[in-house]
Amino acid sequence: MSRSLVVPWDEALIGYDFGPEHPLNPLRVDLTMRLARELGVLDLPGVTVVRPEPAGDDLIALVHEREYIEAVRRAGADADQVDIRRGIGTSDTPAFAGMHDVSALVVGATIAAAEAVWTGRSEHGVSIAGGLHHAMPGAGSGFCVYNDPAIAVAWLLEQGAERVAYVDVDVHHGDGVERAFWDEPRVLTISLHESGRYLFPGSGSADECGGPAAEGCAVNLALPPGTGDNGWLRAFHAVVPPLLAQFRPDVLVTQHGCDSHLLDPLAHLRLTVDGQRASYAALHSLAHEHAGGRWVACGGGGYELSEVVPRVWTHLLAEAAGAPIPPETEVPQAWRDYVSRRYGLRAPQRMTDGAQPSWREWSDGLDLADPLDQAVLATRRAVFPAHGLGGHLVL
Repeated sequence: MSRSLVVPWDEALIGYDFGPEHPLNPLRVDLTMRLARELGVLDLPGVTVVRPEPAGDDLIALVHEREYIEAVRRAGADADQVDIRRGIGTSDTPAFAGMHDVSALVVGATIAAAEAVWTGRSEHGVSIAGGLHHAMPGAGSGFCVYNDPAIAVAWLLEQGAERVAYVDVDVHHGDGVERAFWDEPRVLTISLHESGRYLFPGSGSADECGGPAAEGCAVNLALPPGTGDNGWLRAFHAVVPPLLAQFRPDVLVTQHGCDSHLLDPLAHLRLTVDGQRASYAALHSLAHEHAGGRWVACGGGGYELSEVVPRVWTHLLAEAAGAPIPPETEVPQAWRDYVSRRYGLRAPQRMTDGAQPSWREWSDGLDLADPLDQAVLATRRAVFPAHGLGGHLVL
């Protein structure tokens, strides 16, 4: 489907680093880009790797308060200037030297992807180091300093986009992006996540649907713990395609946290690499069906550093490049040796977990005793009527 892909990348992005004991270890993006290179993804026809520039304060201020930006800058320059009230200096989001600069570079990378897509220089853009979806206008949160996907959506609106859809498949609720556009009818935010009853940030229930001017424009699908490939894909296809078809966005922006994987240490869903790969293929198709092919994708969460994140995000890059990697492909030995030598971690042998995801369509009937179907039904009932999707589509 794709004709072109822009991948903004600079090794300086590895500097978004909260320290060796923090779950958000930047080695995951290092390993992703190295695996993508080893498999030839970045050398495919139509794929361009560009060096991003750090975002300036005016750009960051499309979403964040100026006082917060200054607080981040001070905290990164002087450990004595940390402002806990701004969510910086906590155990989740500790301060580190140069924090503003590298966080601004993450924003710049995601904006570079969005700009390439919006101007037509590329059909798709993927910002692997981006997807920091928890940051709030005036505070950092959940490992996130600046909310690059929200800033990209706000930038697209400034450029003249009339409708932007944001789909977040991270295991955690995309609360920061939702908050930024809570009362903005030009933006549809859809978050599929483990229920906040069991997981940070504790929000994202089906009845959180948007402000008075944007009723139904915040969509939350809160999945029960233990949901695997087939259930997750059933839920996705019951909610996301009909909403995108009705909303008809000018651009599709997506966040691809892969912490829904069964090996992830911070959450309780049970997807495989194969199930996550299927979600990428689905979103790619939806971008072409409903957004003129304009697709801006970001990374996000993901804390199994060698066996999951690099494989999954390499699949994302290959999907966006229009050259999906066959699941049975062997992981290059050179990459496996690097993982062992450089980080002392075990490396996977193939680009698959050996699963073959499938799902039952919503139209085939539902089981009201099934917690997954209950969650899907709650979401459809909460938001579908606001989009003119009533009647039999709700059930």
